[in-house]
Amino acid sequence: MTSQTRLDDRAHVFHSWSAQGLINPINIVSAQGSHFTDEDGTTYLDFSSQLVNVNIGYQHPKLVAAIAEQAAKLCTIAPSFANDARSEAARMITERAPGNLNKVFFTNGGAEANENAVRLARLHTGRHKIMAAYRSYHGATSTAITLTGDPRRWANEPGDRAVVHFWGPYPYRSAFHATDEAQECERALQHLRETLMVEGPQTVAAIIVETVVGTNGILVPPDGYLAGVRRICDEFGIVLIADEVMSGFGRCGEWFAIDHWGVVPDLITFAKGVNSGYVPLGGVIISDEIAATFDQRPFPGGLTYSGHPLACASAVASMKIFEEEGIIEHARHLGTDVIGPELAKIAARHPSVGEVRGLGVFWAVELVKNQDTREPLVPFNAAGEAAAPMNAFGAACRAEGLWPFVHFNRTHVVPPCTTTDEEMLEGLAMLDRALEVADGFCV
Repeated sequence: MTSQTRLDDRAHVFHSWSAQGLINPINIVSAQGSHFTDEDGTTYLDFSSQLVNVNIGYQHPKLVAAIAEQAAKLCTIAPSFANDARSEAARMITERAPGNLNKVFFTNGGAEANENAVRLARLHTGRHKIMAAYRSYHGATSTAITLTGDPRRWANEPGDRAVVHFWGPYPYRSAFHATDEAQECERALQHLRETLMVEGPQTVAAIIVETVVGTNGILVPPDGYLAGVRRICDEFGIVLIADEVMSGFGRCGEWFAIDHWGVVPDLITFAKGVNSGYVPLGGVIISDEIAATFDQRPFPGGLTYSGHPLACASAVASMKIFEEEGIIEHARHLGTDVIGPELAKIAARHPSVGEVRGLGVFWAVELVKNQDTREPLVPFNAAGEAAAPMNAFGAACRAEGLWPFVHFNRTHVVPPCTTTDEEMLEGLAMLDRALEVADGFCV
């Protein structure tokens, strides 16, 4: 029997990224920790963290209590006023950011953060072009979707005409015919430099990179790559924007993924993990130099709900919980001691696994038809019958009680950072069994 919730959903809810007549969303009625449960009583171990944002897990009691406490005190106030939740959140975020990034412009999410980071860079430099990678996702608003390199951009074009795309490093499928990571790094940086040369570096305001590419492959940059991008930006007076919307706040086993490489960007954009999406929140962390541009000059941008008290209170509580419960250290441990070693064993057992890669609780399993040729299990941007092998794999995961994150020919292992070792091993065993379905499509 179909519930009223599902009837109302189909009649009245317009869903994102979907052909409305081809979907039938399941009704989720509860969630706890690393699991969620639908109206039929089926419980799933969440290997997606929803949209890679529930870093702290579902219904953390201290985080729920902090939101309730703030709601009882002050539900909302305009951005032009100061309030304790916003001020404390900004201070705590900047204390955890690298270098001299000491100001925060709050937004409602990651796309708005990237929109405003671009605005800051353009106004600071007086230049107009922004360079972004092809394998990227930066949000669905006007400039953010133009920055995005993946196919979700296509139907939104034309967009911001001053965006230029380039190829970032991807050793497994190198665009530069590199034979190892060091060569991939060198050639990717040379490609970026040459693209910049023909675009005119004096016209480029910013280069934006996902510190670790998220939805488009969980591509961990080779050592030296981000430092090389930083040197190029310094050489030409270009702003470096690190998009940490997905990779930040514990996901990669650090407060910010860029800390792995000791690189300091000029702007960091964040959202998702800052409060695990309990209340919408994002922002831009701004260097002192860029912030000073607006000491006597108004910043021409704002949002009604910028620094919303409920959201900021949840961010403060979340960061305190991360420290009290050692969640960042646990995320690092999961990647080093559990996920990495277990995925290596899984890869050795399955002909459909071409490569595994990742950091912390941020991993990808790349599926192939043939390990020697590296032909993807499904074509790029596959749909319909062409996507059948990945659809079958996803269905096998769900039949096991595992909710996967599937994109193109990859499944991502991105559960909450609070997932226990035992839950992680249970989920990886489910993944192991589901991969037998993918193996059936190998040639």
